Amino acid sequence: MGESLADGNVRVLVVEDEQEIRELMALHLLRQGYRVTECGSAEEAMVELDKGSYQLFVLDWMLPGMSGVDFVEKIKAKVPKSSILMVTAMAEPHDIVAGLERGADDYVTKPFNPSVFLARVKALIRRSNEDMAPAIASGSEVKVAGLKMNFKTYEVSYQGEPLHLTPSEFKLLGALVQNQGCVLTREQLIESIQGEGINVVGRTIDTHVFGLRKKLGGFGDQIETIRGVGYRVKMDIA
Repeated sequence: MGESLADGNVRVLVVEDEQEIRELMALHLLRQGYRVTECGSAEEAMVELDKGSYQLFVLDWMLPGMSGVDFVEKIKAKVPKSSILMVTAMAEPHDIVAGLERGADDYVTKPFNPSVFLARVKALIRRSNEDMAPAIASGSEVKVAGLKMNFKTYEVSYQGEPLHLTPSEFKLLGALVQNQGCVLTREQLIESIQGEGINVVGRTIDTHVFGLRKKLGGFGDQIETIRGVGYRVKMDIA
């Protein structure tokens, strides 16, 4: 979807202890339409990790308490498919290498140019959405809690009973199942089913999910609505 993804469905967590810098970054992000949460420390941000799903984290290195690079490892352990942008005064080459090796996806040094900062943010979000698109290998089959999907034959069954899904419903369910436990925004789900001659909007996704839940029977309860963001298939299923 390119830069059109810069809207209220993309959530960004900014972790910076200097209030003026934190508010400046948040202001630029808000002007792009992102949903922004601000934290002054990694410890405060750890609490936010349990409250919602974030697609991008913007981190300072020199934070009070836990450092930004130590927090990177916490984020990657909890939200492995998120993107992390380090924004820090630690500008020596060995610092940049260390930050990237610890798991940061990109690095901006202070003082930063706002246009460069936003360009890096947009690039990471674009890359994140491309990575989240389901990479369906020919002939692959996925089994989750009684649900079986075959991406070669486009067959799907639950508890051994075949289900009859539309092509869009199949692609939507495939994206959710292959990213089990991760929240997919409506934009990411639109990407998964958008095709030639198909014009999909956010409300269309909601309608497809409603129809899927009815067709999937018991498995439909595993598709969780994340208010204001999108949907996910729960991880805590047998």
